[in-house]
Amino acid sequence: MSLFRRDPGLDAPLAAGGRAARGDSRGNERFGRWTESIARGMGTPWFLLLLSLFCAAWLAWNAFGPDDWRFDSAALGFTALTLILSLQASYAAPMILLAQNRQDDRDRVQIEQDRQRAERNLADTEFLAREVVALRLALKELPDRDFVRQELKALLAELDAESEETPPTEEPAVGEDPGAVRPPGSPDDPEAQGSSETPSQDPR
Repeated sequence: MSLFRRDPGLDAPLAAGGRAARGDSRGNERFGRWTESIARGMGTPWFLLLLSLFCAAWLAWNAFGPDDWRFDSAALGFTALTLILSLQASYAAPMILLAQNRQDDRDRVQIEQDRQRAERNLADTEFLAREVVALRLALKELPDRDFVRQELKALLAELDAESEETPPTEEPAVGEDPGAVRPPGSPDDPEAQGSSETPSQDPR
């Protein structure tokens, strides 16, 4: 059986160790939340008020109550109350420190995330600034309105000069074929018109 047993590689996760690690992390997280809730509760005015009422009731009962029902001696300086307050203080201090450490860790993570977000925003801003500069340079190379007007005026002047240089051509009559041959003697024939305009000589 030992010949067919393979040792897990570095890429193979350890099931037992992974579960134990996850269980420990979950347990630590629960304990941390519990300590944070206690520390948060001890930092409220209600806790101070309840602790003051508890101490006042303890002192009043053991100072003015029946002797048989007293459980803390005023002659000994209320040793039990002092012990309880000392235990409460000794447990409260580590809980408060643990809550502060967890808050410091959260603040550190938040600061790192804010720094990364600020770096991304800075990179995006620089990219947008470069794009805006490129667009401005491209717009400067485009012709503006005055340049287009000057070019149009120059083209219109050239067209006017060409139209003045070319002589006007006679346009054919409406419905007449410009390529048709005019018969001699027709009223539109220039030769016939010339002959008709010359006066006839009298043979006498």
